[in-house]
Amino acid sequence: MEMHQIRYFLATVGELNFTKAAEKCNVTQPSLTRAIKQLEDELGGDLFRRERPQAQLTELGQRMYPLLKQCYDSALGARSLAAALKSGEVGGLKLALSRTINLELLTGQLRELARLFNRLEVKLLRGTGPQVLEFLRAGDVELAIGGDLGAEWDRLDRWPLFTEEFSLAMNAKHRLATQATVAIDDLRQERWLRRAHCELATHTASLIGTHHLDLDHAHELTSEGDLITLLEADLGVALVPRSISRSDKVKQARVSGIELHRTVYIYAVAGRERTTAASAILKMLRAADWSQYAS
Repeated sequence: MEMHQIRYFLATVGELNFTKAAEKCNVTQPSLTRAIKQLEDELGGDLFRRERPQAQLTELGQRMYPLLKQCYDSALGARSLAAALKSGEVGGLKLALSRTINLELLTGQLRELARLFNRLEVKLLRGTGPQVLEFLRAGDVELAIGGDLGAEWDRLDRWPLFTEEFSLAMNAKHRLATQATVAIDDLRQERWLRRAHCELATHTASLIGTHHLDLDHAHELTSEGDLITLLEADLGVALVPRSISRSDKVKQARVSGIELHRTVYIYAVAGRERTTAASAILKMLRAADWSQYAS
């Protein structure tokens, strides 16, 4: 499989016309048709139904399109990255994180970027879901990582990284800390810590409320760091995602009868040019193994 074959295929998908696709690729139509036929032979079936005036994708073509496009984009990204590395380009990365995202999730990729670039310059912003979305809209950042931002925007691209479950977090010496699963009735007298900064804050409060647990006297927080501090001080319990920052003084347990999950996404603005460093970390994050967090 040759890259020019994939490029011709993608052009034809865009034009749905062999003649126009050939013009777009600056080749003759017979050359383009021959390259696509070779690709079809290699894949074992027709990619297009050759109808007039337009060509139509076959089922095989529809299934191959996202895979071949990703392959082609990755090859272009690798070529661009190699050129940037050869020239000693400074790596600039502007990244927004939801307040609920543990920065430790990214340290491996950031170390790799620092190794690749002579001088890596990172701008890191934190915010709630709406604030992260506004950072992207305004061009303050190139990429963002968070849960569901809860907004419809036709220019927003997103790729899921992993889906994780929530569990009960408590002090390691708490009376329930030795249990793998905690019953709802065991939580009747507990003081809750509410993560007001979480994208699922409203849903979480509603879920807890359906079990008639006391939220009226909960402590409300807007920082994961403050949450960990209060958990370590045994000043309450909280529902937290699996990827939250770890502490030897905090234990987690499942809660029988409460099912809560979130998907963590990486976001970008469609069609907006990204720096080489941003493109590189996007590929790293999408290719990373997140199985230790996934439900």
